[in-house]
Amino acid sequence: MAKVGGLADVVGALPKYQIQLNHIAKVVMPMHKTTFLLSNEWDVEFKGSILMQHQHINYTIIKEKYNSLGFDLYCVDILGLLDRETVYGYDDDNFRYIAFQMAVVDWMSQWQHQPDVVHVHDYHAGLIPFFMRYGKAYAHLSSIKTVLTVHNAQYQGWMDWNFANYFPSFDQWKSGMLEWNNQINPLASAIKCADKVTTVSPSYMQELMYQANGLENLFQYEKGKCSGIINGIDYEIWNPETDKRLTHHFNIDTVAQGKLRNKQFLCETFGFDIQLPLIIFIGRLVGEKAADLLPDAIHQSFERYYNQFNVLVLGNGNPAVEYALSSIRERWYGYYHSQITYNETLSHQMYAGADFLLMPSRVEPCGLNQLYAMRYGTIPMVRRTGGLNDTVLDIGDGGYGICFNQASVLDIVYSIGRAIELFKHQETISNIRQKMMTINNSWNKSAAEYIELYYSIYR
Repeated sequence: MAKVGGLADVVGALPKYQIQLNHIAKVVMPMHKTTFLLSNEWDVEFKGSILMQHQHINYTIIKEKYNSLGFDLYCVDILGLLDRETVYGYDDDNFRYIAFQMAVVDWMSQWQHQPDVVHVHDYHAGLIPFFMRYGKAYAHLSSIKTVLTVHNAQYQGWMDWNFANYFPSFDQWKSGMLEWNNQINPLASAIKCADKVTTVSPSYMQELMYQANGLENLFQYEKGKCSGIINGIDYEIWNPETDKRLTHHFNIDTVAQGKLRNKQFLCETFGFDIQLPLIIFIGRLVGEKAADLLPDAIHQSFERYYNQFNVLVLGNGNPAVEYALSSIRERWYGYYHSQITYNETLSHQMYAGADFLLMPSRVEPCGLNQLYAMRYGTIPMVRRTGGLNDTVLDIGDGGYGICFNQASVLDIVYSIGRAIELFKHQETISNIRQKMMTINNSWNKSAAEYIELYYSIYR
């Protein structure tokens, strides 16, 4: 329906797997004007109105007609507010998300059968637990259990107190459940109000205790209800044996030949030598991913290990990083190429054809790229942080990855050197691929953990 990052991958997969475990899971999200919206059929489920200060806001709940994603998908349509092509980044985002959350709670308050658990994600839905628990008009929802999942604590939805005038009526002495650092902070509010708080990996939850963009003390105070559940990946989509985006399919028994044929396609497309190790980077070109380090790290690596490896970068983001990555193409022609774009098909092909995936992230709450890579027999090169620390074990410790400690040019260059040396030992590469591809990173395990979490507060 709409995708910006890992949150979409989680919400698009978790409910499907929960349904397979014989539970009822429904997804509610803003109605963005996307290709999915326009190419599918929808039924009008409900029409309602909310009062925001002195303004009546009409909303419509639409439901995707044929359950094409494997679960019931509902979208909140508010004319002029939510029906936009871009997910967020507008000057009126605070107002937009308040309206969305109020519409959800108002609609839910009129259901004949109430849900057992309401599971909200990040600050964009962070006010819902407060509205349910303390909104005077929604007192009958206050007993419903709520769960918050924090995908990225750097973004918290801060807003001035005048925005409280738009909220459903509540007792002012409850304002402390909204406040952090003298502002309304939706993420902080959700941490305070939700019955359970999860992050997308155990290591990221530990990191938030001392690095949470100002919420460290709150996470420490509420640590009794906090836990980390590692994300899974959707094996129906990420399967090298059936992936429609690949030029050649393979499985664990045919991985060597299959990867070689996919690598040949990439090398022919971008002018690389197939005999050299192919290292890829896929992701947003932003500081959290340490993308700003890539141009210098690639340049220094080629100076040190000239004509010993290839690099292919796919992503977009910071214009300065985009320019820097594009500008070094000519210098290292034949060994380096960048595609400054978002291309889902090419990303699948890269996972299938590459030898190594580089993830030097400064912040990586869970990380999915390393899981995709392992599923496709590509060795991850990762910084030990967040979910990368939980999912990738260094080959020196009997694992299947190349791990380093600092998001720095020096550590990246050193790791590329390790990859070049490892590539010379193809029998070891083969053993690592076999080990990676047998690891179960599917959503089955994670979905069961979430169900158990729900039961812990519902029973």
